[in-house]
Amino acid sequence: MKTPTSTTSFGTLLQQFFMERLIQQKHASACTVATYRDSFQLLLGFAERRLHKRPTELRLIDLSMPH
Repeated sequence: MKTPTSTTSFGTLLQQFFMERLIQQKHASACTVATYRDSFQLLLGFAERRLHKRPTELRLIDLSMPH
């Protein structure tokens, strides 16, 4: 997996997580991938309401402990 920087978009990190970590490295089942997908949809909806940023605008730093 590529090393993230402070400017790496959350979407890029999320895609790398699904494609590289879950599917390629862990050989996760379709049900496992779907469960992670659903969880991230909830997180992104929460972050959008809380931070007033669209999911495409999020950076990893936006999802700190206080949020």
